[in-house]
Amino acid sequence: MCLGIPGKVTKIYREHDVLMGKVDFGGVSKQVCLEHVPEVTPGQYVLVHVGFALSAIDEEEAARVFEFLEGMNQLDELETPSP
Repeated sequence: MCLGIPGKVTKIYREHDVLMGKVDFGGVSKQVCLEHVPEVTPGQYVLVHVGFALSAIDEEEAARVFEFLEGMNQLDELETPSP
């Protein structure tokens, strides 16, 4: 099953001519490709799958999706692996 995880864009930049961003997922920040959502600005939310932002969503929708995924224990990829 493929899941999109909601996150808040905190920074936008170009890396090797690709639109990238730093996205916060409830305290865990990851580097994400923003090429599919070039209109997004810092402070907005995106739905991310395997490192690619697929769509912009509003804060309310992001909270609902995050809560749903948390309830299903589907946020494992955000956890930092134990040494």
